[in-house]
Amino acid sequence: MNHASILDNLRITRFGLFLAVLTIFFGYLLGGAFGGMEDAIKGSLQASAMAVRDTVYQGDDAQVQAVVGRGWTYFKRAHMHGGGIGTASLGLLLLLGVLRRPSAKARALIGWALGLGSIGYSSFWLLAGRLAPGLGGTSQAKEALRFLAFPSAGLLLLGVLSMLVLTAIELFARPRPAGESAPAAPSVAPR
Repeated sequence: MNHASILDNLRITRFGLFLAVLTIFFGYLLGGAFGGMEDAIKGSLQASAMAVRDTVYQGDDAQVQAVVGRGWTYFKRAHMHGGGIGTASLGLLLLLGVLRRPSAKARALIGWALGLGSIGYSSFWLLAGRLAPGLGGTSQAKEALRFLAFPSAGLLLLGVLSMLVLTAIELFARPRPAGESAPAAPSVAPR
């Protein structure tokens, strides 16, 4: 495989690659925001909970603080998932670029699965953390965002599983010499 064919393979997965790098940026951006605006972010979560303190929390300040704390934890999960899943997806897509056997369609589908799954799942944690204080808990927030969490996680799992299978085929299947087709079915000799 030459340099040009690897670049061609990477171009096929360009949308997935772009989304993976965007996910990494998303994670880093959150980290920067936490460093520069942690108090403001936590204050925003607190204000969201206090707006519904009497109706959703029935005046239970301990419950308010617990949910605000879990909301902040979900923000940190978004940051960590963005950096981690984005980087893993980027690495898998670069590996896909050097594999010889996958079709262009398989490459494109895996690119989309890993890219959309990365940004979607990381965003889910940020949105769940933001919604939790106003809804009264993280369970309610996760349920409200189920439409984002399940497809994103599913796309990630399908993308990773596809890469596991394709990598195993590439590394463990016996390579065929150039120009040789698949072996023919054995013939049965008459008795």
